[in-house]
Amino acid sequence: MGNKILGYVLLVIGLVLIAGTLWGSYNILTGKTSAPLVFTTPLSANSSTQIQDQLQNAMSQQLSQLMTADAITKFLNFSVWLILAWIFIMGGGAISGIGVKLLNGNK
Repeated sequence: MGNKILGYVLLVIGLVLIAGTLWGSYNILTGKTSAPLVFTTPLSANSSTQIQDQLQNAMSQQLSQLMTADAITKFLNFSVWLILAWIFIMGGGAISGIGVKLLNGNK
């Protein structure tokens, strides 16, 4: 009886973990929320400093328009979110699998 209860609990925890991760990913992809900030740009977009001037002079105008610091930061943050979402979904699947095995073991 104890294994059956534990099986159901693990199954529900795994499914909640998967559903929560998918819901968070949906909100990020639809633009309702932003990806968690893991990386930040050291300089704000409005500040005009000597380092920014040197970088703008070093790179061509086309390249700076293609790959801005904000675009790189957003890409890195989104990449980290995708990796974390994959880990959470795989973990939720493993937890649910343990729950199902516990439930099937009692038959």
